[in-house]
Amino acid sequence: MKPDYRTVLINPNYANYGCLSLLLILTVVVAIVGWDWVINGVLIFLAFLIIAPVLGALGFRWWLKANVMEDSCPVCDYTFAGFNDKECRCPNCGEILVARNGHFERFTPEGTIDVNAVDVSVKKINDDPDN
Repeated sequence: MKPDYRTVLINPNYANYGCLSLLLILTVVVAIVGWDWVINGVLIFLAFLIIAPVLGALGFRWWLKANVMEDSCPVCDYTFAGFNDKECRCPNCGEILVARNGHFERFTPEGTIDVNAVDVSVKKINDDPDN
């Protein structure tokens, strides 16, 4: 069944209304603000589309430089990256580490005493009383 002119005018699903409404909106905008403002707005929008990704990339690089650090694990000397002031695990040995001031430190819970081992050289003592 072919639609007659009455159903075309009433039914909003036809594509003619989209083009007609866009033309009506553009006519009203141009009548209110003038062509120079419309062209300036389009140019400003295009400039924003070009400048925004560049500023976003520069901001992301600054954030990465401020928040991501690379250092070696104090246990196994494996070098990897982590976030500043966050806990992480060494991907090589699994040790829990905390990134502070650009360096990884071993995480020690409250009340734990962390001791560094010292290598002591051995001196042979002779039991012979003659010496």
